[in-house]
Amino acid sequence: MLPFDFEYYRPKTLTEAIELFQFLKGQGKQPFYYSGGTELLTLGRINLAYSDAVIDIKKIPECNVMEAESASVRFGSCLTLTAIEEANLFPLLTKTASEVADHTARGKITLGGNICARIFYREAVLPFLLADSKLLIAGPKGSRFVGIIDVFREYLQLTPGEFLVQIVTENRYIHAPYFTVKRRQQWETGYPLITIAALKIDGHIRVAISGLCPFPFRSSFVEDAVNAADLSKEARVERALKALPQPILDDVEGSSEYRLFVLRNLLLDVIDTLDSVQY
Repeated sequence: MLPFDFEYYRPKTLTEAIELFQFLKGQGKQPFYYSGGTELLTLGRINLAYSDAVIDIKKIPECNVMEAESASVRFGSCLTLTAIEEANLFPLLTKTASEVADHTARGKITLGGNICARIFYREAVLPFLLADSKLLIAGPKGSRFVGIIDVFREYLQLTPGEFLVQIVTENRYIHAPYFTVKRRQQWETGYPLITIAALKIDGHIRVAISGLCPFPFRSSFVEDAVNAADLSKEARVERALKALPQPILDDVEGSSEYRLFVLRNLLLDVIDTLDSVQY
């Protein structure tokens, strides 16, 4: 049970959802766009999230699109991770998303809900960071189509009243060689320590990481080190570790030293898997 009451709205169009948000905000309420709801339910129970007006966007058609187009693949933000996994239109996303939470939870967690969440992990964003995906974002000033690298900086940078509608990824990234692994402290149970996703495109290995810092990230400095072909793979990894953003998480799930130990081995695995692949 949540320790607060809220009004519930279920708009059927993008315009209706945006107008509702503006109206409720004008009434002094704290509206909340709701696609999966797991975060509101989880954090609301411990007083870390609050809303007195929930706008459920799951009935908006544009938010439920999943289709392979001639040059790209399009995913709506309200698709569940289970639906994405079953369709398998983007294998790197399929594999990465299949490691989020457990099977029951993935049937409720949505793509947009995971990417826009406040939790550290948000693993579903990693493939899109690697693939320079484009985001369709709707808000009071209209819809905008922007590159994920322009609006995802530790968090998805949305202005008040905006929400994620769709993500579009070019086919050349969809078919690129990839590597993705999640490591947990207790093997198949418990929260993850680190998730790493990598993709090779135009002869260059791209790397994105979740669980190491309080935010998922892709770093050009880390990638430059991983792709330094004049160095041994061990030297490349050590250079990459020195280029990591800060801070490194240090909590009950794992110390910063242990996380770096795990990452060191994962980066070696990335190089072993993708270095010699031609793409």
